[in-house]
Amino acid sequence: MTGVLSFTDVAVRFASTETSTGAPPVPPAVDSVSFTINRGEIFGIVGESGSGKSTLANSVMGLLPRSAQVTGSIRVNDREVIGLDDDQLRSMRGDEVSMIFQDASASLDPTWSVGDQIAETIRAHRTISRRGARAKAISLMTEVGIADAASRYSDAPHRLSGGMRQRIMIAAALANNPQLLIADEPTTALDVTIQAQVLALIGELRKNHGTTVLLITHDLGVVAQVCDRVGVMYGGKLLEVAAAEDLFANPQHAYTRALLAASPSGAPRGSRLPVIPAAWNIEDLQRLRQEGTE
Repeated sequence: MTGVLSFTDVAVRFASTETSTGAPPVPPAVDSVSFTINRGEIFGIVGESGSGKSTLANSVMGLLPRSAQVTGSIRVNDREVIGLDDDQLRSMRGDEVSMIFQDASASLDPTWSVGDQIAETIRAHRTISRRGARAKAISLMTEVGIADAASRYSDAPHRLSGGMRQRIMIAAALANNPQLLIADEPTTALDVTIQAQVLALIGELRKNHGTTVLLITHDLGVVAQVCDRVGVMYGGKLLEVAAAEDLFANPQHAYTRALLAASPSGAPRGSRLPVIPAAWNIEDLQRLRQEGTE
């Protein structure tokens, strides 16, 4: 299979606001990450809050603040992303790569109708009339499961439920048929029923469009449900990459085993879950990574 997205020794560091000469160096938010996502694959990045998952995703889109220094290599369809200027990034976003953010309410413009927001995304990358963009937007809304899409086209975002707003975000992300879709915690704010529907929709997109998906999540249940392969992150480091079924059946890294043990799935009702040691730091994880299964 052909790699759509590849990371080679990627590190992300943020400038420190500490001016003291004796201040310790700020550790990298992402540290020496390397992996490749194959065409048509759903690849999950799992880890607790602060592990560097979203920072890694935003580095692909060029959405990190100017204080961020990104080193290494990030390639989309074998084109280097690091170093692209603003115009090149705008051309890439939505056309080759699109992103679904965690909070649809914050991502959608409250002053525009949901349909117009999808249509303008189309017009930003395609030569198409307003009528044609409207028709395409309605078609996309229908595809992602918005009932009676033509009548909902003019609705403001606040008139839609959280699940429907997330579907609008997915429709906008698909507007220009990108090869790579980055979904950053797309189901966190949704109830369990709607979460299952959104995950099923992402699976259908891969099936119907051949879309490659990078799925960022802290939810192991989501990983088990939709991902082909999984990378586990902690403290900015990629600790383990495995096929999803192998990760759950035979985790290799000590942190992965601790993470799986701390999941409530399958635990007896009322039992206390194991706690991941808070004392683990980067040095501990480097040692554990070198020791493999220790």
